Amino acid sequence: MSDYKWCHGPKCHKSHTQDRIRGTQGSKVLRTKKIKTTEWNINNGWQYFCSQGCWNDFFYKYAPQCVNIAPRNEPLETPIEDPKKVTHQSQYNSDYSYTTTEIKERVDTSIE
Repeated sequence: MSDYKWCHGPKCHKSHTQDRIRGTQGSKVLRTKKIKTTEWNINNGWQYFCSQGCWNDFFYKYAPQCVNIAPRNEPLETPIEDPKKVTHQSQYNSDYSYTTTEIKERVDTSIE
């Protein structure tokens, strides 16, 4: 197994940067970048893309095809407890308070 993968950005080889220039005098090309697989990127999408731009280019081009692989025909839902409004007092200004809505997921204890 190689420790490197080629960037999957469809326009990676079109970016005009010095680190993409390859070839001999008179036969120069812009080449797709290699991404080293590391501990940092082994379990995420950054093992396939050299930059955010390449990631976005891939998404814009292939998103419809990816969605067709696993279409979502109905919404997903997470059961929650009834939301509660919680008022907080500022620790810096006693005249200031703010309210948030506390949302807790419901834990289903009735395992069948």
